[in-house]
Amino acid sequence: MKIWVDADACPVVIKEILFRAAERTGLPLTLVANQPMRIPVSPRIRFLQVASGFDVADNEIVKQLAAGDLVITGDIPLAAAVIEKGGLALNPRGELYSSDTIRDRLTMRDFMETLRGSGMVTGGPKALKQGDRHAFASQLDKILTRQGINT
Repeated sequence: MKIWVDADACPVVIKEILFRAAERTGLPLTLVANQPMRIPVSPRIRFLQVASGFDVADNEIVKQLAAGDLVITGDIPLAAAVIEKGGLALNPRGELYSSDTIRDRLTMRDFMETLRGSGMVTGGPKALKQGDRHAFASQLDKILTRQGINT
């Protein structure tokens, strides 16, 4: 199993949890983004910078993803592509997407995009709270434990 991070929009506190998990478990962690970012010096952690553009990072993650890999993303279309390819998709708030839930999430995303396109102000995502960080860390540990990886 490899862990991939849609890193442009991933909160710093979530990246820090992932850095510690990679060191603790020995799993390879790759952050993919179109902007440079600093990462810890580690043989387990790497950064892949892609060209700027719509969905370039998402497409690169899907291209390199293997079945059973874990992707950290809040991007619903990317999560759907990951699930379709046999991967696991976890958002930074600790929600593990599944084939059962992703269709509803895509429908809601499309509906909200239509509202925004018509000029309605829908607001952005809520700020990440302490409970979200705990939910993410807990769900990550559950996933790794189910995969037989010592956490």
